[in-house]
Parts: sequence; C-alpha cells; structure tokens
Amino acid sequence: MYKIKQKPEDFIVNEITNIRPLKQGNFLLFKLKKRDYTTNKAVETIANRLHLNPKFIGYAGNKDKKAVTTQIISIKSSKKEKIENLKLKDISLEFKGCLDKPVSLGDLKGNEFTIRVITNKKPKKIKKILNLFGEQRFGTNNKEVGKAIIKKDFKKAVKLLKLSPKGNDFIGALRTIPKKILKLYIHSYQSHLWNKLAEEKRNSLENKKIQIIGFATKQTKEINDILKKEGITQRDFIIRQIPELSSEGAERDLFAEIQDLDVKKVDKGYILKFKLKKGSYATEVVKQIFS
Repeated sequence: MYKIKQKPEDFIVNEITNIRPLKQGNFLLFKLKKRDYTTNKAVETIANRLHLNPKFIGYAGNKDKKAVTTQIISIKSSKKEKIENLKLKDISLEFKGCLDKPVSLGDLKGNEFTIRVITNKKPKKIKKILNLFGEQRFGTNNKEVGKAIIKKDFKKAVKLLKLSPKGNDFIGALRTIPKKILKLYIHSYQSHLWNKLAEEKRNSLENKKIQIIGFATKQTKEINDILKKEGITQRDFIIRQIPELSSEGAERDLFAEIQDLDVKKVDKGYILKFKLKKGSYATEVVKQIFS
C-alpha cells in the first residue's frame, strides 16, 4: 500500500524537450509552470486572458493535474510583454525565445520526475516496467465515452459528458468539444484495449511492439479475441460522422526503461527521481516498484 499526490508538490514533472529556441520567429516560446492544473485548463486560462483562441497555443504533451509541472508552450499572434505581465494564480510563464512553427507532440522527448511516496513497503530494484497506460489516461469515464463514440452511440457519449444537445443533434453537441479533447476519449479506449493485450504478455523475456488497435491494425488471434469480448470490430474505428476521430492504430513498446532512477529514504516513505521517454507513465513506475 502506498500514497502519492497528497499535495501537488509531492509530484514534480519537468518536460525534456527537443526544441531549440530561435532569436526570431512567428511563435513566442515560453516555459509554462503550473500547479494543480491540467495542461488543457492552463492553456484555456492563458488563452482567455489574452483573448486568443486556445488553438493558437501549442504544447507537446499533457501533464498531470495534481502536480507541479513545467513544459514548453508556443503562443501565436500576441505580444511578449503582454504575456510576461499576466498575473495568474498557480501559473507562471518564462520567455525562452521564438520558433518558426508551433510546439507539437513530436517535440517531446520525455519527462523527469520527482515523486514523494508515502509507504511502509520497501521498493523493488527494477530497471524497467510493463509499459501500461496510467490511470490518468482514463479519468472518470474517458474510455466509456470513447467506446460509445466508436460504437456510434453518440447519444450515450453526450449523456456521459453531460452535454445539452439541440434536439437529437448529438453529433453537433460532441463537436462543441475541441477536437484535441474528443480524440483523447478515443485514445483512452484504445489505451484500455492495449493494456489488456500487454497484461497477457507480462512475462515476456524480450521487449516488443504491441499494436494499439485501430482500423488498420494487423489482425491476430489475440486482437480478434479482445474485439469479440468488447463487442466491436476494427471497422468501428472508422467514424464517418466525425471523420477526424477515425483512428488507424499504432504500436507501443511492451516495456519501458526507467532512466537514472534514484531512491531516497525519507520520513514516512521515499523520494523517487527518474526519467521516462514520452508516452510512459510515472504512476506505473511507482505502482510496479511498490507492488
């Protein structure tokens, strides 16, 4: 048994980026430090204060809410001084330079973590983890919303999201949500399916790529079995009513390496410091070290 995130300062995340700032460019580059905010909410807050559409703020990855995190963001069509003078509770912005294109997912290399774990258990000495998607990927009902959309049960998705459709225009109601957020629901359900596939290969002696199921995924007996249990087909990942949500699938490493792990005994537990490549979850490192 263990506890984490008793307060935001117990979970510190610093983004490792590939970005090299320029002296000039169409996009201003800032280091965003936030406390107890999701990345999406922090971006919305900044955009509202700047009277900008949030789509003009680019970032490479979503960071934990109950945490203190830093990451690079790009802002288009605004003045540096105006951004630097923003006074926002638990959000700070430090100018880092310019870019000629917005920050995006490809700019993320990984993350560095400092986590306080409250526990009486001794940590295991491990160098890698089963690369499961962590609990924050799923939220309260993210995967349920994703499955409803994939099954074209848009009415159920709208109900789960507590949206207010005009008449029976459930697709229109879903389209009021930013595309980036809608895709997260699809990805959440795909992550749920991937975790099921990965758990079956937990005892594998070698790392390998495991498919993230989508409409173009190569068929295997394992994938067909899981689709049958879920009551869906690969073609369900083609969503003609909202084409931008269609997902062809991808692949993901079965195991993830824990880089530069340092474990320090402190009062009532441990402080863990380590790095992970992008896409891997620190909560899974903690879970598997103290399981």
